[in-house]
Amino acid sequence: MRICVHGYVSGKVQGVYFRQSTAEQAERLELDGWVRNLADGRVEVLAEGEEAQVRELAAWLAHGPERARVDALELEEQPVQGVAGFIVRR
Repeated sequence: MRICVHGYVSGKVQGVYFRQSTAEQAERLELDGWVRNLADGRVEVLAEGEEAQVRELAAWLAHGPERARVDALELEEQPVQGVAGFIVRR
C-alpha cells in the first residue's frame, strides 16, 4: 500500500548534507517526493511510496546524516500526491 508523509525536521539540519542524504536514502528506498531547507532552519520533506519504505525513511530522518543533530521530527500522513521521482528543492 502506498502512503504519503509530510513534515519537518528541526535541529542542526542545515549545512550538514541533510537534504542530499535524505534524497539518497529516498532513492535507495524507491520513494517519490522532495526535500528542502526552510528559512527558519528546519528541513521540510514529503515522501511517498510503499508503507514499509516510507516508515524506514521516517526512522532515518529521526537521526539524519552523521553531522546532523535532530531535535524534533514531525511527520503527518497525507493523501498520496502522485509525485514521480525524488528531488532536492532549492
